[in-house]
Amino acid sequence: MSFRNAFPTAVVAVLCAAHPGGSHAVDLNARHVWVYHESGRFGGWPANHGIWAWGDEILVGYSRGWYKDLGERHHIDRDKPEEHWLARSLDGGETWSLEHPAEKGQLIPQGESLHGIETPGVPVPELQPCPGGIPFTHPDFAITLRMSSVNAGVSRFYWSNDRGHEWQGPFQLPDFGFKGTAARTDYLVDGPDTCTALITVSKADGKEGVPCCVRTEDGGKTWELVSRVMPDPKGYAIMPATVRLSPDELYTVIRERDDSGSWLSGHRSLDNGKTWTREQNPVDDCGTGNPGSLIVMKDGRLCLTYAVRNEPFRMCAKISADNGTTWSPELVLRDDGASRDIGYSQTVQRADGRIVTVYYFTVEADGPERGIAATIWSPPVP
Repeated sequence: MSFRNAFPTAVVAVLCAAHPGGSHAVDLNARHVWVYHESGRFGGWPANHGIWAWGDEILVGYSRGWYKDLGERHHIDRDKPEEHWLARSLDGGETWSLEHPAEKGQLIPQGESLHGIETPGVPVPELQPCPGGIPFTHPDFAITLRMSSVNAGVSRFYWSNDRGHEWQGPFQLPDFGFKGTAARTDYLVDGPDTCTALITVSKADGKEGVPCCVRTEDGGKTWELVSRVMPDPKGYAIMPATVRLSPDELYTVIRERDDSGSWLSGHRSLDNGKTWTREQNPVDDCGTGNPGSLIVMKDGRLCLTYAVRNEPFRMCAKISADNGTTWSPELVLRDDGASRDIGYSQTVQRADGRIVTVYYFTVEADGPERGIAATIWSPPVP
């Protein structure tokens, strides 16, 4: 295997081009590195897998498939395997090593994956009911929630207490009375036995999707539906990105799309997820659509990262100093995307305050392949 782990031009001091939507000229001291980039391959969708950090050790999941030009669609060959890989950094995202859990029979889907068949020759374990006992507050804990299809699918989860080196599962997530579920990794650890997750479920017509809040209070043995975040939308509302602001206050950003366009909407709960109120859209236009990644920074501000699938194809961020009530102008992390097939970011903050945003991307100078990239950048000073 060959892959590159650095862009030809590694340091980008100022990203300040004016773009539609009110971009803000600011020095982010941004530096880009390749996490994974391989000739003939497609690397994609960290948002579907998850990201975890322990100080400057960062672990992120992604899909590894084969590149194929499919016009306006994702350029992944759907007739070849799509494997689920992990990338690990021990230096805050500066350098990365690659891991393939399926070689140990772990983190592989039950049956067919969303795009093609998983690793040939690797046995696929059956989904099991979780016996409980998940140590949510263990210092080296990680959990990943995954889906098997978008519409009437079954979701599963795996957990680890050694920073993702070994995983327990797959365990089946309930359907909560819906026709199907499409979970991605968006969770909040609330206590030793308690975890809240926001997932997507199918609408009444069986199509995607509407976000719901679910919770376990017995170490993962059982999960209960807490609420729907919103009624069935005209189009879809999927891929929540959620933070906890207090014991009772949650804030989530939802990817939405209908015939009028694509945007990111904001929703707040003041009763620990039982009811939700729609608030200002953090992003009014994402092009053809992209999910957000949301974190609470060390200084208490919120940081939202996302891709815009309109020219110029770009990775962006916004900052909120009032818990998501209002948002800064668009901060451009980079605007050199060669196509709209980009994004699905995951973001963490390093010990030194720098932000690490991981996403999939394509750069004309590096060929048509899609790879996993990371941008290491500094948020504006409040």
